[in-house]
Amino acid sequence: MESNEAAIEHVFAEHLAVTEATKTAIPTILSITQALCDLIAQDGKLLICGNGGSATDSGHWSAEWRVRFKKDRQALRAESLVADVATITAAGNDLGFETIFSRQVEASGRPGDVLLAISTSGNSANILAAAQQAKKQNITVIAFTGGTGGELAKLADISFIVPSTITARIQEMHELAMHIICELIDKNLGVE
Repeated sequence: MESNEAAIEHVFAEHLAVTEATKTAIPTILSITQALCDLIAQDGKLLICGNGGSATDSGHWSAEWRVRFKKDRQALRAESLVADVATITAAGNDLGFETIFSRQVEASGRPGDVLLAISTSGNSANILAAAQQAKKQNITVIAFTGGTGGELAKLADISFIVPSTITARIQEMHELAMHIICELIDKNLGVE
């Protein structure tokens, strides 16, 4: 049996290997940053959704936009679609769990907005439904996913795909990319 110290060393090694492999996505991170800077310049709204740990990332992104990243700046328009429990439970109960985000995109999204859809597998039915609804409404879809990107990457306008099938490592890279993008957006807004 592996010692606790060896297990920790293994996780660090795995994390570093995935981090190194994810560096190939730097052009994608730059494309996402540009799309989001354009969104801000047009006073559009960022809609964000995800399941499980990715749901928490959705709230984290929204807070970074609405409040601040590192330094004070203007509030940015963002909405975490996981925050409204009444809507989620009503849609899940009345229409089916796969509709919990697509109904909110239909209600809140406008042409020119951006949907940031987070799914480590790229195959979550409710995330796919949200992306499909966004496309119907001329909303740009940015996917954060892992592995091969799944069906979500095929629907998205821009896909940040972490080259791993390990959920924890994918989520760690999603958080890292989120923080990099927030830092670049602040830089572009003149917040330093």
